Amino acid sequence: MPISEPSHLALFITSLVGGGAERVTLNLAAALADRGHTLDLLVGRKEGQLHEHIPAAVRIIDLGAASARQLLPTVLKMPHTAKGLASTLLHPKAPWILGAVPALVRYLNDRHPATLLSVRNYANIAALLAWRLKSGSSTRLVISAHNHLTVAATHARKAYRRKFPQLARSLYPEADRIVAVSNGVAEDLVQSIGLPRSRITTIYNPVFHPELLAQARDTLTHEWFVPGAPPVVLGIGKLKPQKDFACLVRAFARVLATRPARLLILGEGPQREALVSLAYKLGVTDAVSLPGFVANPFAYMGRAAVFVLSSAWEGLSNVVIEALACGCPVVSTDCPSGPAEILDGGAYGRLVPVGDDAALARAIVATLDQPLAPERLRDRARLFSVNHAAERYLNVLLGD
Repeated sequence: MPISEPSHLALFITSLVGGGAERVTLNLAAALADRGHTLDLLVGRKEGQLHEHIPAAVRIIDLGAASARQLLPTVLKMPHTAKGLASTLLHPKAPWILGAVPALVRYLNDRHPATLLSVRNYANIAALLAWRLKSGSSTRLVISAHNHLTVAATHARKAYRRKFPQLARSLYPEADRIVAVSNGVAEDLVQSIGLPRSRITTIYNPVFHPELLAQARDTLTHEWFVPGAPPVVLGIGKLKPQKDFACLVRAFARVLATRPARLLILGEGPQREALVSLAYKLGVTDAVSLPGFVANPFAYMGRAAVFVLSSAWEGLSNVVIEALACGCPVVSTDCPSGPAEILDGGAYGRLVPVGDDAALARAIVATLDQPLAPERLRDRARLFSVNHAAERYLNVLLGD
């Protein structure tokens, strides 16, 4: 099929609750629709703050998933598959997106898109199960890996999530193609699942676009961003163990002992109370703020003195690219995987060991003293443009 020929494409994601993968999916959907393709955006549940950003040319389809138990009647007809999924489906907090499988099967049988692209771990599993159960559909299936599978499984608290690599090993090989958001994620799939590297294509996330630059210039009425105020250190992400914001708070306390500064962490999550308590314990409460989710984080990136990624692991890290695009200097942990690829081994931002708050503090201070030029950072971010990623995705979605 010629790639220039308009096609019917479907993207499948859990929901549009704000996050990196969700923003990337909307960016990709808009870019593909702009190229004349018919785009269906399938969501397990029609919820989340990002629904207002769905492009007008993209049709949203709510699969109405409520619980993983919706899958039980279907999967019991597949004994071998049921055995592999048992520990996941029977867990009281099993990933509810698996309940989208019956509706996804009906969609594939009714609509017959040329290609279905699924986004993230359990959406991939749901897509693979639905693809097994479809009848008469010639839909091509592409799944995408947005996180470092081995490290994420190692740190998982729930037993079924620790077993995810085994589940992926049994199902991922059935996909027509696999996209990894970084070379680190791709190599991990080879090692953890045994997939041939030739079946995996690395495509950096579609992050950089002109609208992002415009949003970075939006008015920001925040008392910390006024002339003469202390520099603001910025962190963004869900307040969960993966992001290791506790390390950032400890590092910031070290920075504050040497100079005036402020720490702003945007995002919500289960560790909010623990982070507030840590700031109090370290005596930095007055200089630390956690305002929660904000609709336009780019306005903060465009004004912060330094953006810090303190994660224990990532897939690629969209926020690092977004910070570069806004001209904001970056400090990041050298976590698996992605930041080192984005920052070209430290050429576009300092890299420090995971969990080392002393090293993180030193890197923040050094960056405050000697920031890289904003235009140099923006030039690097253009490597991760929406247009570039869209063309690469089309080669995979509609290629041989």
